[in-house]
Amino acid sequence: MAFGLKEDKDRPTLGYGSYLRLAELLDLQHAQSDPAHHDEMLFIVMHQVYELWFKQILHELDGVIDLLDRDDVLEAHRLLRRCIEIQRLLIQQLTVLETMTPNDFLGFRDHLRPASGFQSAQFRAIEFVSGLKNAKHLEYFHDDGVNRPALEKRLSGRTLMDAFYGALERRGFDVDASKTSPDDAERGRRIAALVRIYEDARDHRDLYLLAETFLDYDELFGAWRHRHVAMAERMIGAKPGTGGSEGVGYLRSTTSRRFFEELWEVRNHLGAPEDYA
Repeated sequence: MAFGLKEDKDRPTLGYGSYLRLAELLDLQHAQSDPAHHDEMLFIVMHQVYELWFKQILHELDGVIDLLDRDDVLEAHRLLRRCIEIQRLLIQQLTVLETMTPNDFLGFRDHLRPASGFQSAQFRAIEFVSGLKNAKHLEYFHDDGVNRPALEKRLSGRTLMDAFYGALERRGFDVDASKTSPDDAERGRRIAALVRIYEDARDHRDLYLLAETFLDYDELFGAWRHRHVAMAERMIGAKPGTGGSEGVGYLRSTTSRRFFEELWEVRNHLGAPEDYA
């Protein structure tokens, strides 16, 4: 017994493997090709790792919203920086997948049908909570009684910027955070508030740092999309996706998507006359 804690003799000894539940984790990689293609293991492990990181990102983003609701802007900034470092890993991990040749991928690709990355509920959840909401994506989960309800909740839930504007409103900025679909007048007030934060950065240092970190987060997601397109084109060219999508053509159309349009637009108004409507 140590540090005054009572020893629980009925509790099994906790070891590295049991704490991480490694037996279950390492038994989750099952190839669909028969005989199993050598590189299918890499493909499965890579995507499972991605989903684990997506889970962590969602955990951190929920934490950011909670912290902003409690006006702890600097701690929210710290957690968002963690998301950014995870994003860097997600981009770097694509180089591991690119050690697989196109012929290697074709050796088991047909066994993936009709599975598709479109069916990553966690990736869609990240987009939704980050502010990029599209109800059409729910169509890929029409018969999923677990992921669809969770995504519907995310779709109707608050976003990072909802929480950010809530913090601004409580700090005395002229914004109405309750307007999740702001009209032009409200959007103008938000741009004006952001201009004030940027032009008086010393007086609003925590808000300024968080705003810039939001842009880092957004920019790295864009970088990941571009890298993903290049990797996919290298592997399959212009072939359709396994789930029936346009494949690389569709992926390329997503590269211009942004989470925080108002934070990007504020650059146009810095040093300009005060006309934000």
